[in-house]
Formats: sequence, C-alpha cells, structure tokens
Amino acid sequence: MASYSGRGVHGQVVHTLGARIVGGEIAEGETLDIGALGAELDVSLTVMREALKVLAGKGLTDARQKRGTYVRERTHWNLLDADVIGWRMETGDGTQLLRDLADVRAIVEPAAAHRAALHRTDADLAALESALEAMGKARQDSAAEADTAFHRALLAATGNELLRRMDMLLEPGLRERDRMVHAHADADDPVPSHRAVLEAVRERDPARAEAAMLDLLAKAAQDSDHLARTRTRARGRTRTGG
Repeated sequence: MASYSGRGVHGQVVHTLGARIVGGEIAEGETLDIGALGAELDVSLTVMREALKVLAGKGLTDARQKRGTYVRERTHWNLLDADVIGWRMETGDGTQLLRDLADVRAIVEPAAAHRAALHRTDADLAALESALEAMGKARQDSAAEADTAFHRALLAATGNELLRRMDMLLEPGLRERDRMVHAHADADDPVPSHRAVLEAVRERDPARAEAAMLDLLAKAAQDSDHLARTRTRARGRTRTGG
C-alpha cells in the first residue's frame, strides 16, 4: 500500500497530524478543533479538511454530526498503510512494529520458500535473479526496493494467487524496515543470504529453501535488534543532550 504522495503544505499537514495521532500526542477518541489546528499550522480550513480526508482514508479519523471530527480507536487504523507504518517508526513504536513484522514473516516466508522450490518457473527464477542483481548493485537509497522485489518475486514463485497477494501484507513494513537497516553504513551485505534461498529454489530443494529462508530471517532479526538498540541509544542521547 503506497504512501501518500501529496507534497507542499497539504502533505506537511497530513504528515504532522498523522504523526501526532499515531504517536499518541492526539489521543484516541479526542475531538479535533479544526480551526485551532489550522491556526497553529498556519493553513486554511480547506487545507485542513483535505488533510483530514486523507487521514480518514487511513482509518485515523472520522466525523459525526454533533460530535465533529475525532480520532478513531486504534482498532480501526490501517496498520498496513505505509504512512502509518512510517509514523510508528518515527514516533517510537518501531521496535514493536519490527517484532510483529518478524513474527508474520516467520510464519509466511519459510513456507513460501518451500513451495516456491516445488512450483517455480523459469520466469520466476529470472525475476528472483534480477532482484538479487539489483540488490548487489543498489545504493542505500535503492537497496530497500531491490530487497522488497526479491521477496515479492518469491511469493509469486509459489504459484499460489493468495500467497502472491501476501505482498500487500508484508511489503509496507518490509520496505520501511529495509530502508532503515540499509541506511546504516555497518549493515551486513544482504546478498549471500538471499542467494542461498534462490539457489535452493533453483535446484528444486524445498527443505533447503525453507532452511535458507529461516537463516535469512534470523539474520534479519539480528539486524532489526541492532537497529532498535541504535535508535534507543540515539533517543537517550537526545533526551540528555549528549
């Protein structure tokens, strides 16, 4: 699910309000004073209303007669939305998000690798190889997209239409996670672990493909833990002025 592409003042208002809501600065159930918020952000009521429409589409806000516009309970939020994921990472909820993502991947991806080894086609192998080649050549700003493309191609290689659509569940979180991990200069080379999965799929060895994916996910978990510790230390230095 793509992030909101609005730019300029409108996009800034969407980002500011979304981050405040997701971060808890504006509480669930709270009624929004649109006029006051518009004055604070120095934007017109028209801009505010358009921004709130975007947030409503993400499940964050709603409007009712007599009550006005309010923040919906978290159970209604679209937690798979790319912007909501980004705001969670930005406002300090990233550690839990990464843990949840790791749990989902551990359930889905080893089984997908097993099935891909049984059902892959030459076209699937070409897509996986292309993504892996791009991963090896990618700069930090494009490495996340190449990594995501590999996992998308792996799901497609299962030959199962429903598994293929699991990319809608995994990709927003995976892209955000990869973007942050690959941005660190000390991040490990992701190519070897992905190459191991590809070679097992190529050789139609489902047990080895599943084991290779488990190894890849274990490495991904280590990278995420390292990232979480780094972010925690950074927040600590910010609070103490260090």
